Amino acid sequence: MPITHETLDGAARVGIEGELTIYTVAELAAALLPRISTAPRLEVDLSEVTEIDGAGLQLLAVIRREAAAGGTPVSLVGQSQAITQTLHLCGGTLF
Repeated sequence: MPITHETLDGAARVGIEGELTIYTVAELAAALLPRISTAPRLEVDLSEVTEIDGAGLQLLAVIRREAAAGGTPVSLVGQSQAITQTLHLCGGTLF
């Protein structure tokens, strides 16, 4: 489950590739959560996520909550079909 990191126009862009599931969220959280407080803006690219479950949704909610608590604007800049379908089933978007 690769994670990409880059800075574009002052925004930290983080891309997640592969599964966003109970099997990967601990590793993802350890890599992503420390970046939230160091960025003036955070962009999350989920265009390469192949699978998401309840644990993945929880991680996205935690990212949003932590960013809001620290005053860091966060936005979703890409959605794979798996993300789009899951968010639709949940009644909307997280970001």
